[in-house]
Amino acid sequence: MTDKRILIIYTGGTIGMQNTESGYIPVSGFHSVIDEQLHPPSGSRLPDYDVIEIEPVIDSANLVPGHWPIIASLIQTHYKTYDGFIVLHGTDTMAYSASALSFLLVGLDKPVIFTGSQIPLVELRSDAKDNLCNALILAAYYPVPEVTIFFHGKLMRGNRSTKSKATGLDAFESPNYPWLGQVGSNSEIHSEVVLPATKQQFSCPEFNAHSVAILPIYPGLNENICRSIVETDGLDGLIIRSYGMGNLPNQNKALMAALKSATSNNCIVLNISQCLQAEVYHGHYACSAELNDIGIISGANMTTEAAYTKLLYLLAQGYDREEIYRQLGKSLAGEIDL
Repeated sequence: MTDKRILIIYTGGTIGMQNTESGYIPVSGFHSVIDEQLHPPSGSRLPDYDVIEIEPVIDSANLVPGHWPIIASLIQTHYKTYDGFIVLHGTDTMAYSASALSFLLVGLDKPVIFTGSQIPLVELRSDAKDNLCNALILAAYYPVPEVTIFFHGKLMRGNRSTKSKATGLDAFESPNYPWLGQVGSNSEIHSEVVLPATKQQFSCPEFNAHSVAILPIYPGLNENICRSIVETDGLDGLIIRSYGMGNLPNQNKALMAALKSATSNNCIVLNISQCLQAEVYHGHYACSAELNDIGIISGANMTTEAAYTKLLYLLAQGYDREEIYRQLGKSLAGEIDL
């Protein structure tokens, strides 16, 4: 045993699900299952741990922004008591939650590791035990002071990660940033790409789930769809998922007029790419040259999950429009290359 102590926060997700006539559902009381599966043999390197769970536990497909302050507040409440934290979470929205917590927990000097599984822990072929055991060992012995995702041997920055496979055990990738570490026959941390611990700036604002929308660009985008989104009451931010390096169909005059109307009405419009590996650069192609004039901001190489949660976070902080523009161009938690 080690003198390190880790807090496991169980939110639900596949790792703790059981099969029913209606399909897999998350169940409460997962602490006993973890204890049974991880019962340490003599000489185990697993650290001591405690388990708490949110109520009710959720299928992560039902996650909403209001869940993020709940998870963050649990970490903030117990921060001085534990040496690290593991969040057991469903894979569908894990990258959203990890991204959101990276902004709520700026200045970490302890590890917060999200993990889960593609197969429930109680099933024979489950990947859950490996993911959980390795996350516990990393949190205790190889602490990275960031919000990360550990999955299938890879430790990745949470706000650089995205789910790339629905059924494969290697469900997550970090397309625009190196892994922070990996676990195989040995464990290795790439300290040169890990954020240094800084002054804590923890916060727990109330998110307005309806203040930001995401608009995917596709051939033949109907102007009425675009207009209905940008004219939604209470919309303060819009994320465009554009082509390639930030390209929009600039000959779609109705689309461009709707976006110009949005920025003129103080809606913050952020442009990110649909491509996994990309960086938005306005003006590289003529069809994106006018975006700066309209007032659309480049999201550089942020993931969809990071862009969405960062914009929600900045709006929840109550910043004015100019300050949000400034903060979007900064790296708050390693989410963007400068």
